[in-house]
Amino acid sequence: MKFTEEHEWLRVEGDLVVVGITEHASEQLGDVVFVELPEPGTQVAKGDEICVIESVKAASDISAPVDGEIVEVNDALADNPALVNEDPLEGAWFFKMKLEDMDQLDAFMDEDEYKDFIG
Repeated sequence: MKFTEEHEWLRVEGDLVVVGITEHASEQLGDVVFVELPEPGTQVAKGDEICVIESVKAASDISAPVDGEIVEVNDALADNPALVNEDPLEGAWFFKMKLEDMDQLDAFMDEDEYKDFIG
């Protein structure tokens, strides 16, 4: 797994990258009540805002961590946004991407670096 400074995690599955938010981020958000996901087939560039998460505390955006195409979204989050709080590292993935360049992942933190980052 790789981690971003924006508290997203990225996991490689074959030629796809699965993206979600970390446990730390889900704790900071509080109880998640709504998740808006991108449409499959959407081309994104690193930094594009592509998801909205609403919690009892605030609304937050998830930006694309890398360049690529959204190929699948986790529809279970639309029906049960609380999954983000219950299982942020497995069941609450947001989308899967096909990357233009897998080397983009080299820029992100590993788990130990992320733990140091959040203190």
